Amino acid sequence: MFLERSLVEGKKRGSVEVIAGSMFSGKTEELIRRLRRAKYANQKVEIFKPMMEKRYSEKAVVSHDARSISSTPVETAANILLMVSDVDVVGIDEAQFFDNGLIEVCNKLADNGVRVIVAGLDMDYLGVPFGPVPSLMAIAECVTKVHAICMQCGNLASYSHRITQDDRRVLLGEKDAYQPLCRECYNKLQYNEEKKDNPKGSDR
Repeated sequence: MFLERSLVEGKKRGSVEVIAGSMFSGKTEELIRRLRRAKYANQKVEIFKPMMEKRYSEKAVVSHDARSISSTPVETAANILLMVSDVDVVGIDEAQFFDNGLIEVCNKLADNGVRVIVAGLDMDYLGVPFGPVPSLMAIAECVTKVHAICMQCGNLASYSHRITQDDRRVLLGEKDAYQPLCRECYNKLQYNEEKKDNPKGSDR
């Protein structure tokens, strides 16, 4: 999908685009692709990510396939508004780790004529809507749902199944901690784990 800035009577029109999906679905790769196209078009681009995201790089946004683009780590969503000036495009990665203030930030930027492109997990490892991403999907002009490949059956995957015993909601990890699964395989594993934890429980 190729989304470029729209111009009406020479004025910039702001918008919000959301790229959402499971782990290993290519969210960051698609974000980087769109941002690079904007740079090739000589648009002024600013890119942000949560300060806690340091798996591949302290400052750069890096995809699982090692593509990267320079970014600015910030502690809160409000910091983004303080750091943008005369910008055409704002990119935001790992949106699920930001506070809900990110929704207002994206709306304000778009209202001011900025094209905002956000990437993030739409569900956590329990299949629960994650952080501000679902609300961002609701206000966005464009939502792109990307998919990984299920590690169990090879179908399209929408779920991020955690394969470690850590039950913290936020756990940074790669293939050592997560695997993408389709709905059927995810539900099957969840059922087997519940049955193992509660062997006396009744069958479904």
